[in-house]
Amino acid sequence: MMTAVVNITGAELTHWLASLLWPFMRIGAMFTAMPVFSARSVPVRTRVLLALLMAWLLVPVIPAPPIMDLISAEAVLIGVYQVLIGVAMGFILQMVFSAFIIAGQAIAMTMGLGFASIVDPQNGVQVPVVSQAILIMVTLVFLALNGHLLLIELLANSFQRLPVGPLVISPDSLWQLVSWGSNMFVGAMLVALPAVAALLLVNLAFGVTSRAAPQLNIFAVGFPAMIIVGLVFLILTLPSITDHLSRLMLQAVGLINRIG
Repeated sequence: MMTAVVNITGAELTHWLASLLWPFMRIGAMFTAMPVFSARSVPVRTRVLLALLMAWLLVPVIPAPPIMDLISAEAVLIGVYQVLIGVAMGFILQMVFSAFIIAGQAIAMTMGLGFASIVDPQNGVQVPVVSQAILIMVTLVFLALNGHLLLIELLANSFQRLPVGPLVISPDSLWQLVSWGSNMFVGAMLVALPAVAALLLVNLAFGVTSRAAPQLNIFAVGFPAMIIVGLVFLILTLPSITDHLSRLMLQAVGLINRIG
């Protein structure tokens, strides 16, 4: 009976480990910074396993990494670059979801629900209930629009544009990343504008009423009216969330594709 013997050299083993390790570092860093997957409700082991699985799936379709000793300064530098690229991609996507959190905070503060705060399970900070409700809606829309498939495509394309190697993100790309933060506030303003404008008109109406009839208890009437009007316009704003999310995601994907 003959026994097959498989001979694996040290160079082949090092190349196989490098082809899996460096994509895993970029994907893991992106999962740490991006929305949904970076939530505290997602266990760390789950993120690690997902990143490892995605790296294993992408290894056959991405350019082969350079062959070098994994225990060297150059290898460590390449690993740092992969982490920076992954964090930058995840941070851009995180700003898309942060736009809706800011919009919810603006609406909540205007309608008088700024004090009603709960812990955001994704970021671990106190946010108004309105922001949390909008964030849940945006997350569901993101998954319904196959955002997770878009994520896989972004990762595969990133390895084509920025292959594993001693690459450095240009200062111009870093400046575009910082400047794109303004789109987050513009998107938040567009989401919250209908409700905030309506609540401003209600405030003006109650201000005129309080001057015309000083004996009217404006606090007893104004606060419930503000909450009711805010909830009505919040419901009317929900159908437009898909359009706002699609627009911000297209801008974010365009920025990610320009990084390099």
